[in-house]
Amino acid sequence: MTEPTVRANETTVPVMPCVSVAETLEFYQALGFEVTYEQTRPYLYLALEWSGFALHFGTPPKNTDPSREDTGGCLVMVDDVAPYHAEFTRALRAAYGKVLAKGRPRITRFRPGASRFTVVDPSGNSIIFIRRDEPAEPEYGGSKSLTGLARALDNARIFSEFKNEDRTALRILTTALRKHGPGAPPVDVARTLATLIELATALEDTDGVGEWRRRLTALDLSDAERHRAVEGLRNAEDLGLWRTGTDGGG
Repeated sequence: MTEPTVRANETTVPVMPCVSVAETLEFYQALGFEVTYEQTRPYLYLALEWSGFALHFGTPPKNTDPSREDTGGCLVMVDDVAPYHAEFTRALRAAYGKVLAKGRPRITRFRPGASRFTVVDPSGNSIIFIRRDEPAEPEYGGSKSLTGLARALDNARIFSEFKNEDRTALRILTTALRKHGPGAPPVDVARTLATLIELATALEDTDGVGEWRRRLTALDLSDAERHRAVEGLRNAEDLGLWRTGTDGGG
């Protein structure tokens, strides 16, 4: 008798912790997921589907702390991440009147040309959408072909986009601006200040935003240079980067 042959047609479905059934269902349904199974007794189990993939949820371990955002995770490999981000942001605006870009739950920012973004759910799980042809070993910032603020911006971009560490990116650029700002090309200073404003606003850590905005407004830039400074910033218009004034907040 011939033994069955393993065929490469497997399907894997992640089962992640769910701290709050109500909050989990509200968020994922706002994104457009369909609830295909819901059970709370004798144990918790949820199944949700969107497009061609499914996410399942179960009872969390004791002492699970969603604020740590290390609860669980899932990688979703796709041909192109931009349409997914666009669909989710449209859904969030329709459901909440805004894109949830800070706190928890949220969706991380997406810059043109980026190869991944992350959805963080109410339980602290991270659903990471990754382009299939993303380099296996991407350049992790600080490219040797760059110098000064340009190199720091490259380094900060990797921490923000690939590692989901906005606070580290903020720290990198704050230090770089202090070290390399004097004498740097004005457009590099502008790019650094604009990125600092965006990061600080997302982190709700706006103590320096007023000063950074004043410095940005004071720079003598052409229209083309202003465009380069905010290229890739998703909420550039909402951030009021070029307004005048002496306010000290964000």
